[in-house]
Amino acid sequence: MQILANMNSKAIFFFLLITAGCCYRGYAQEDWALKTNKDGIAVYTRSLPDSKFKAVKVECTFAASLSQLVAVILDVNTGDQWVYSTKSSVLLREVSASELFYYSEVSVPWPASNRDFIAHLKVVQDAHTKVVTVYGPTVPDYVPVKKDVVRILQSEGRWVISPIGPNRIKVEYTLRVDPGGNIPAWLINMFAAKGPLESFRNLRTHLQKPGYSNLHLPFITD
Repeated sequence: MQILANMNSKAIFFFLLITAGCCYRGYAQEDWALKTNKDGIAVYTRSLPDSKFKAVKVECTFAASLSQLVAVILDVNTGDQWVYSTKSSVLLREVSASELFYYSEVSVPWPASNRDFIAHLKVVQDAHTKVVTVYGPTVPDYVPVKKDVVRILQSEGRWVISPIGPNRIKVEYTLRVDPGGNIPAWLINMFAAKGPLESFRNLRTHLQKPGYSNLHLPFITD
């Protein structure tokens, strides 16, 4: 138990923020408990009746357009630049400009095994409100399981991105995930706030990179 408790917390953080790699189930607003609110990033957790792992919600605002954030989410090959502990993130298939499949492996310190997942991302925008929702159900059997890597089988979440002013957006990200294997739930839940906070800090910086500046996606109305 002591060895697990001393594991690099950055690796544990990943399980609490997979870049949209999942589908969503709604949770009652009153059930969320605020765990931290720093640098304009609020992180909430919620116990679930059917899981020993807590769900996580992140709320924040970014100085960016809808297109910028959607572009970052869909630029899956750069996920290792801002999502904690990502060893690799690789595009598998581009169905269209707004839909793709990708694979990601997560580095986890000994004695736990690395984790991996496959996600099917799809972007949908409400024509009236302009609110963008990014769905991405995991597809566990899309590629063969690797030796000594634990496949994440159960994961649900979504991005909801709302325009709130010129070049300003509100983001809500909700996630529940079971990392599988023998990592104890108490250890995952211990870091439920820290991981998302650091990842969204990184995301805020990543959004400002030149490749995303003044970017407009043809399937998004900013």
